[in-house]
Amino acid sequence: MPSHPGGAAIRPLLCLVLVFLLGLPPGFAAAAAQEPPVPAKLNIVIVEGEGAINNVRQRTAREPIVQVEDENRRPIAGAAVLFMLPDSGPSGVFANGGRTLQMKTDSAGRAVAKGLRANQVEGKFQIQVQASFQGVTASTTITQVNSVLTAGAGGGGISAKLIAVLAAVGGAAAVGVVLATRGGGSQPPTQNPTTISAGTPTVGGPQ
Repeated sequence: MPSHPGGAAIRPLLCLVLVFLLGLPPGFAAAAAQEPPVPAKLNIVIVEGEGAINNVRQRTAREPIVQVEDENRRPIAGAAVLFMLPDSGPSGVFANGGRTLQMKTDSAGRAVAKGLRANQVEGKFQIQVQASFQGVTASTTITQVNSVLTAGAGGGGISAKLIAVLAAVGGAAAVGVVLATRGGGSQPPTQNPTTISAGTPTVGGPQ
């Protein structure tokens, strides 16, 4: 719930009154007065992991990283972030062996879904992300793809299934980018060589 405009100024006075009435330690008033204000809303920024392609054979995956911010784009430390993977189909597990993982944001407002490993099912899936701080919540999704990455004849190909998935997710442009980046063995087209022929030398008379 959003704080009142005068809440920041009233809080220290209320803390002093409570300290006097309840006989609490003096340090309690200072700690309570410095408590961060309740944000009006939360924003979840996806730092890493969106659109990642996970190698099913090696069970590797890109660890999602998110940043939690307030309405003024200031990072929020200590926010609770919950990552949730699908229970079936293309999915994976986190470092704790489960499909849910709760983390706290650091001083930069970031939380990492540590140890994400892809399962053996190919296809696109979404990671649900929920953040909460002092009763304010927000949610978003991170889309990733599980695929079998195989080498082509020249060592730079990709699987036909992966091409189909990319075409469904991002269109032909995404397929072209991946083929270009993975086609390390391809050579540029041969250009027609330029031939320079020596002519018959001509010697003129004296000038």
